[in-house]
Amino acid sequence: MTTLALIGSGNIGSGVARLAVAAGHDVVLSNSRGPETLTDLVAELGPRARAATAEEAARAGDVVVVTVPLKAVPSLPAQALAGRLVLDTSNYYPQRDGNVAALDDRSTTTSAWVQQHLPGARVVKVFNNIFYGHLPELARPSGSPERSALPIAGDDEAALREATAFLDTLGYDTVVAGDLAESWRFEPGTPAYGAVYFDPDADASAAKPGQAAGMPPSSPTPAADVRRVLDAARNEGPVGG
Repeated sequence: MTTLALIGSGNIGSGVARLAVAAGHDVVLSNSRGPETLTDLVAELGPRARAATAEEAARAGDVVVVTVPLKAVPSLPAQALAGRLVLDTSNYYPQRDGNVAALDDRSTTTSAWVQQHLPGARVVKVFNNIFYGHLPELARPSGSPERSALPIAGDDEAALREATAFLDTLGYDTVVAGDLAESWRFEPGTPAYGAVYFDPDADASAAKPGQAAGMPPSSPTPAADVRRVLDAARNEGPVGG
């Protein structure tokens, strides 16, 4: 089994951790506030989980999920992440992250910018386009007719294959959108962001049992549907332009 490390253990991170433990993987959790703040989540996840510092997690993981605000990326332990498969969940929100000129004018993409800050890592973008509440809801065993797909992008072909194999264990198929330069195809403002997993026939105001209020109902979304919305995406110029 794989050891999954998480740098950032918020909604997406904890959701991925739950899927990983259910699949039989070991999990090492970290966040910016210290391992002692993760006691409850570790207890929930059980004996396969433990908490650590971000650097310890980076060194322990065969696969590392980086799920922090983009503004925190320059402070990541880049040396410890060298050679690791890094699953990057980043989205760029200038109101939260501050303005990054190269992202504002779209001369690079969010995950390509992350790759620049983690030059030795093998970055694959994933998990950024799905609501955290939909992530556990839509996971299905391999071969299920209701299996959903997640878009991925990366510059390293071997890393894309490894990410696909790992995501398969969590309950998802994948659709390769291209290299990191093409990863804008499933970022905020595109058809592949969020709404592709909504149930078009459901009452959007009606949450399922246990679902957060206001979370749109989800619907299984196969690879063909994900590919269709990736192909429909348009890169329309500067952020906010």
